[in-house]
Amino acid sequence: MNKTKKFSREVRERAVRMVLEQRSEYPTLWAAVTSMAPKIGCVPQTLLSWVQRHEIDTGQRAGVTTAEAQRVKELERENKELRRANEILKLASAFFAQAELDRRFKS
Repeated sequence: MNKTKKFSREVRERAVRMVLEQRSEYPTLWAAVTSMAPKIGCVPQTLLSWVQRHEIDTGQRAGVTTAEAQRVKELERENKELRRANEILKLASAFFAQAELDRRFKS
């Protein structure tokens, strides 16, 4: 069974900082990443995604920042909860309206 390795935020930040500091010594970002990844204990693709996420979050690269993505996720969750509550209220309203009609006809 493959268990994915979880890296702490501090390790990720340190790894990104190392790549960015050593970036000028390599011809490409990928070369810097492939050189640093074994030292950290992760695959180059993982380290590259951390660097790209850092660049997006700092505005150096176009994309949705982590904070914006988190906010959208929270809003979508809230929207889903409100839709569910609205549906429950509609059903309850219909139930009580029907009960009121039934009560009027029995009297």
